[in-house]
Amino acid sequence: MFELSLFLKAAGVGVAIAAPVGPMSLLCMRTTLARGWRHGLAIGGGIALGDGAYAGVAALGLAGVSRFMLAYERPLHAAAGLFLIYLGLKAFRASRGADEAATIAPAGAWTRELATATLLTLTNPPTIVSFAAVFTVLSPPGGLTRSDALATVAGVFCGSALWWGVVVAVVGGFRHALGETIRTWIDRVAGAALALFGAFELRRAI
Repeated sequence: MFELSLFLKAAGVGVAIAAPVGPMSLLCMRTTLARGWRHGLAIGGGIALGDGAYAGVAALGLAGVSRFMLAYERPLHAAAGLFLIYLGLKAFRASRGADEAATIAPAGAWTRELATATLLTLTNPPTIVSFAAVFTVLSPPGGLTRSDALATVAGVFCGSALWWGVVVAVVGGFRHALGETIRTWIDRVAGAALALFGAFELRRAI
């Protein structure tokens, strides 16, 4: 029962970390609008996997991995910034016909989107510090046991996945209600915002 309580608390942490609007939120929503709910879920699932991985590093006390990621924080921010700028420019110049064709793309396309979202989420090493601080609060006296740590990691992943599932469901519900002109402008605004987030990431790398 205690592990269930810890799982539910960690799930709340997963939702809280996923909820703030940022580049990954824009990427998930824009992908859902442009390509459909399957592609949106691939992005959301990748983000949840990244959150779960960082939660695992923090909860299981993998200090060596944590130090490595933090030591290479600037190159990771640079890589994320460049890729976000690429995604932003691609979204800004998106063709409606190409996006519609992507809705029937093979499963490999969703796999690539899942991997892309996971890697982008993992390019933010300070997230480990955030999870470590949260787990310090959640940790019972004597620290987390291995089963407690696994419960918290599972909770974070499920909370994050739940949040992105809700986002995809809500955004996907509006997908066919929006005209082509509105969706084109959404692409342009989302593309510009992603490129701007990318520029901020590059600045953090300097």
